Formats: sequence, structure tokens, C-alpha cells
Amino acid sequence: MDEADSLSEHIAKHISEQIISGDLVEGERIQELRIAKELDVSRGSVREALLLVERTHLIEIFPRRGAIVSEMSAQQVRALFDTSALILGQIVQRISETWRNYEADAVQQLLGKLIEHVKQGNTEKFYDGVFKFLAQQQEMVNNQYLMKFYNELLPSIRRSYFLTLNISRRELQEALELLKLVIDAILSRKSQQATLFMEDFCRHLRNLVLESLARMKQIELAWARRSRR
Repeated sequence: MDEADSLSEHIAKHISEQIISGDLVEGERIQELRIAKELDVSRGSVREALLLVERTHLIEIFPRRGAIVSEMSAQQVRALFDTSALILGQIVQRISETWRNYEADAVQQLLGKLIEHVKQGNTEKFYDGVFKFLAQQQEMVNNQYLMKFYNELLPSIRRSYFLTLNISRRELQEALELLKLVIDAILSRKSQQATLFMEDFCRHLRNLVLESLARMKQIELAWARRSRR
């Protein structure tokens, strides 16, 4: 990878994190000049980075309008998790069929870390731990197309569960229990069960995201009504 590519990826990550964390909100136009000044890079490098971000569905690029942060609606959340459930189901199925002893140890270590995150009530680290671990299993999955699709969806998945950072400890514990079923099925090489349990895990998270999104929209509507008075 040459220096130009590394710079574009660095800028793309910076923009993506701003969208994921909510610093850039849906419908907002990406200010190329602001980012160029902020990172001390050229606008050309920013434009190259925006093309990378567009692949992850966090933004849309329109002629003459530039890059706009993608909408996050209930319909889009459902579509995202329907697709994610299919892809992640295939990933855990492959892991179930191919893991070796040292890889099983890594899965057990993951579970230990997730349990600790739940004890601490750290929702972000919990979900980051799950989804980033799965993104790192290219060797076990051995399907470059599947992993490419997943890695392109991952930023949108992260953006969605950032809405759930204030969920209760009970809901986080429920997510952990579902994931334990996935891990038990993987380590028992019960690939079909692993797939079904992973789909249940995705549905659980989807429902939490939809609830959080609905509350956020209600708050926005209330503020809009107040400002019109």
C-alpha cells in the first residue's frame, strides 16, 4: 500500500468515526474544506477518502451537492440487520466447521472479555468486541467475497449500535446470553445452530436499535415543536 492510499484510508476512518459517533448527523453535508484544514491534507485527498466512505453506506455522494451523511430510518435499520444476519450467519457457520484448537482458545478468550464488558456495563466495547472479532476471522471463513461484504457493512452496524449505548444492564446481559449460545454452538461444531443463534442475536440488537431510534426521533420532534412556538 502506497502513502497516498494510507492517507486516504486515514481520512476515511476519521470521517467514518464522526458519523458513527453522531458528530456528523444524517442529512448533513460533508464540508471538504473543513476536514482538509482539520487534518492538514489536500481537498483531493478528502475526495478520495469520501469515495472509500461511500462504499460503507455511511454517506451518499450527489453531483453538485457533494457528500451527504446517509439517513438512518427504521426501514434502513431493518434492511441493514436483515442483511447482516444473513452474512453473519454464514460467517459463524464457517467458523464452526473450520476452527482449530488455538482458534477455539481465541473464541473462549473473546467470551471472557465480553463477560467483563457486561459487568462494567460497557455497551460499546461489548458490541465492538463481537463484530470486530468476526471481521478478523478471514482465515477461518476463507471466503473473500463474504468478508468483503461484511467489512463494508461493519461501519453502518457500528453506527446503529452507537444509538444503544444507554441501554440497561439487563438488555446487555440478554445480548450476552444469546452470544453464549452462538459460541457454544461454534465450539460444539453445530454449524446450523450457530447460524440460527447468530440470527437471534442480530434480531435482538436490531430491536434495541429501533427502540433507541424511535426515542431519538421523538426527542427531535419535541424540540422542533418547541422551537416553532
